[in-house]
Amino acid sequence: MKQRERLLSHRDQLEARLGELDQKLMDPEVLSRPPELRKLGKERSDVDTLVRKLREYQAAGQRIDEAQALLESETDEELRALAKADLETYEPRTEVLEKEISAILFPGDPNDTKDVIMEIRAGAGGEEAALFAAELYRMYTRYAERQGWEVEELSSNETGIGGLKEAIFSLSGRGVYGRMKFESGVHRVQRVPETESSGRIHTSAATVAVLPEAEDVDVEIKEKDLRVDVYRSSGPGGQGVNTTDSAVRITHAPSGLVVTCQDERSQIKNKAKALKILRSRLLDMKIREQEDAMRATRRSQVSTGDRSAKIRTYNYPQSRVTDHRINFSLHRLQEILDGDLDEVVDALANAASEERMEEVESGGGQGQGQTPASPQR
Repeated sequence: MKQRERLLSHRDQLEARLGELDQKLMDPEVLSRPPELRKLGKERSDVDTLVRKLREYQAAGQRIDEAQALLESETDEELRALAKADLETYEPRTEVLEKEISAILFPGDPNDTKDVIMEIRAGAGGEEAALFAAELYRMYTRYAERQGWEVEELSSNETGIGGLKEAIFSLSGRGVYGRMKFESGVHRVQRVPETESSGRIHTSAATVAVLPEAEDVDVEIKEKDLRVDVYRSSGPGGQGVNTTDSAVRITHAPSGLVVTCQDERSQIKNKAKALKILRSRLLDMKIREQEDAMRATRRSQVSTGDRSAKIRTYNYPQSRVTDHRINFSLHRLQEILDGDLDEVVDALANAASEERMEEVESGGGQGQGQTPASPQR
């Protein structure tokens, strides 16, 4: 009911705007200016579509209320059957309309459709942290397989017993950033390490960064701002990798960012991968700066910017995974580590959507004079 009231509260404002647009579209001065006419015509079409959906949504809600009241008060089986049929018809329709209306009134992050570059690094905990980082890498790649996304390893630094000091990889597919962006932060594990003889529970950590993959139009990188160094690769990789100057280090002077890549035999391929990572890190910096500015004026429940924040704990003794930002726990640790992340991701996305709605309705998410149907771009 709260959701219905929230959505319907915009109807009067939108119907008033529709009337204003109809008046403007009949104004001879507007008719003589084709660009303005097209712009107003587009807005009129968008607002009219939203108003029609709101009217249908209100009517469907009323039918649901009437059917529920009838089921509570009526004993006649024929009437009860009609009421149940109404519920079966209108409840699914209202769910569809809620999603469609919310998507227009409270538009999401324009970066949600982008592919991502993910970076996982072992934190406090030594070898145990590196093993946990490897498990997180496996969890995300398994999740990507479930979603039908493509995984490409860009850089990795393995330890001797199967752990990862660092892993950088890309995920490509439909709506990847929109699903993965809340994974940024500190992930903590509580368990008895295999190397622990006394059976004491240890706490280790790994950091995860999720960067929207940048295109050339998102960030400008000038060649004069780059210093490119080449050197001989180290670590596992075979004779071809370790005996040629194929490793690449790129330093971006304005930001101070340094990216290295040595996984490929080809210096050219390593440079291309390093530039890909650099672009995404620069775009991520821009997004985090915007997040910081917004966070200064509002409370943020679900963050995608603060990499130092402890966001989730994986507790092995209790088979529990807890996301601390929304106080959400599941006792399905092994399934989640096997890539069954949808329930966690959905809970975070829903919490972020609720927060975005509250911001827009309080005036914090719109420009001056802007209607809910005309979100900022």
